[in-house]
Amino acid sequence: MEDKAFIGSLLRTHTDQMIRFVQQQTSSQFEACPNGKWSVGQNIDHLNKSLSPVNLALRLPQFVLRLLFGNPNRKPRTYSELVERYHQKLAAGGTASKPFIPPVISWSQKDKLLNKFKKESDTIYRLMNKYSESHLDQYLLPHPLLGKITIREMLFFSVYHIQHHLHILEEREKTIR
Repeated sequence: MEDKAFIGSLLRTHTDQMIRFVQQQTSSQFEACPNGKWSVGQNIDHLNKSLSPVNLALRLPQFVLRLLFGNPNRKPRTYSELVERYHQKLAAGGTASKPFIPPVISWSQKDKLLNKFKKESDTIYRLMNKYSESHLDQYLLPHPLLGKITIREMLFFSVYHIQHHLHILEEREKTIR
């Protein structure tokens, strides 16, 4: 099973890559919504909206997580298994639910959004380290598309989610050129 060092390394790498990508955007690139898709700014806002509740949950006492979400009743998924499950849900028509859908984002919001993104990512990194390796698999958190998943799986999702949105933006940029 992938450990906290693996998760932390990917989290830092993908966060840094996303920040570099966004910093290279012009104002028109940052705000553009080609074919009705989310702009670069909206993607960052969406990531912030998805990272923030993870940080909230990681701050809760462990007994509260157990009371709210129960006990795992299956073997924990690996990183690749979690990513595969996420892709299955997307292929079946899964989309972001209302609380995670971003509003229109302007260029003037870029620095604030990036600072929040960096802060949310750094906070996940810090908070995940308060859990032992075994505790990452003993507590559940709710995910709007994947259902109840372990803390480790939520960390996997958070890491992959950043990479997923960066990949979407990079591919879109290639087609625009």
